[in-house]
Amino acid sequence: MNSASAMEPLLEVRGLVKTFGGFRAVDGVSFSIRPGICFGLLGPTGAGKTTTIEVIEEILPETAGEILFRGRPRSPEYKARIGIQFQHTALLDFLTVREVLAAFRSLYSIRADIETIASLCQLEDILDQYHNRISGGQKQRMLLALALINDPELVFLDEPSTGLDPQARRNLWDIVLAIKKGGRTVILTTHYMEEAQQLCDEVAIMDHGKIIAQGTPDGLIKRHCRGTTVTLPRERLRRRPEMIAHPWRIAGDSIIVETEDINDCLKTLMALEVDLNDVLIHSPNLEDVFLNLTGLKLRD
Repeated sequence: MNSASAMEPLLEVRGLVKTFGGFRAVDGVSFSIRPGICFGLLGPTGAGKTTTIEVIEEILPETAGEILFRGRPRSPEYKARIGIQFQHTALLDFLTVREVLAAFRSLYSIRADIETIASLCQLEDILDQYHNRISGGQKQRMLLALALINDPELVFLDEPSTGLDPQARRNLWDIVLAIKKGGRTVILTTHYMEEAQQLCDEVAIMDHGKIIAQGTPDGLIKRHCRGTTVTLPRERLRRRPEMIAHPWRIAGDSIIVETEDINDCLKTLMALEVDLNDVLIHSPNLEDVFLNLTGLKLRD
């Protein structure tokens, strides 16, 4: 691939609209995704992100707009070049993990090597176990393997770590990073903001069917959030709050200090002989971005 083609979007969405009766679930959404990145689509329930993804996957027809794959309208071969990990997939009983992978693999003309995919998704130890007797984390890794069984260029992950414990979630993150490192492009929907910040190179935040913010996680945080906050009990401040020399406000029994320089702020508090035990320091994240833009939590 030459440098010019590497800069061309793998996927372009232009003015996408999807209506259900008189309801406009997706309202003029546009974005493009470069090859080899993880692109996150975030938003609260009902924002339109799942509908947007299902239209891109060709599960639903668009009402208006255009979707291009490698600069062209999606052809019949498009579905063979994408992989989809659904939150729930109905599988036949009494099949081992290996047999499930083999069954799905047989549906495609382009087929990944089962052993290679099993290694990538850390399934080697359970390939000969029945799929309905494995743990939740193992099942999610198996569903991810199914999304990769046709060696796709573009992989859709729909809230892949929902319901997993923290260790299983981080294990899945490592696999997603390995998938991206292998040159595949990933589209991710998630309610976990830490997950989006760890995995996504770019994110788009949706609300009421529209994209309300888009960019890199760090760029969005810098654009829509102020600096770090330091929260401490009011009784910890033995001198007047005016001497903090940073913007501050009272919230109930706490004083919240806002600062662009956390080191300077802590030095000031120490000079005022403030006990820093149990002081809460919060750096803004993507959830703060969404709260600032809509007043809602992403899980609402």
